[in-house]
Amino acid sequence: MRLIDKLKGYENQYMFVKWATGGEYGKLIYVGDDFIEFNIINVDTMEYSETVFIQSSLILEVAIGGSDVQRILAEVAAKISMD
Repeated sequence: MRLIDKLKGYENQYMFVKWATGGEYGKLIYVGDDFIEFNIINVDTMEYSETVFIQSSLILEVAIGGSDVQRILAEVAAKISMD
């Protein structure tokens, strides 16, 4: 199974994605056949800073769970409840 096929089940989830030219925390918006749309979160302000389109062949690592991702998720959830 290709990584892009596996990621389709994680659309609209928060995660860490590392690709050839960067690595950021954010929300996976859309998974296409050859790219993903990813909203990057500025970890200092917990706001979306930009949307990037990443070619699937450039993706090196994806972390869906773990303490760092849980921290980002908790901070985003706390910010939503305060707004």
